[in-house]
Amino acid sequence: MQLARVVGRATATAKHPSLNGWRLLIVQPLDQEKQPDGDPQIAICELGSSTGDEVMITADGSTIRDMMKVENSPVRFAVLGQIDPQS
Repeated sequence: MQLARVVGRATATAKHPSLNGWRLLIVQPLDQEKQPDGDPQIAICELGSSTGDEVMITADGSTIRDMMKVENSPVRFAVLGQIDPQS
């Protein structure tokens, strides 16, 4: 699992059938100081996260297969949770 910030949304007119119905987000992985850690990635999300939200992402294939209920999908990252903003 890794902390990330949602920086946008992605749309695709042609995509793998397993992606139908999933929201695609562009997420920027973050390090411990909340600085960018690598390149932005595409992640699936069912939580309603939007631009600016901090989220927890995973690249664990087993977890993603369980979420999607499919065995073969090109998905590499999925949003597991949203981080509550601190007041």
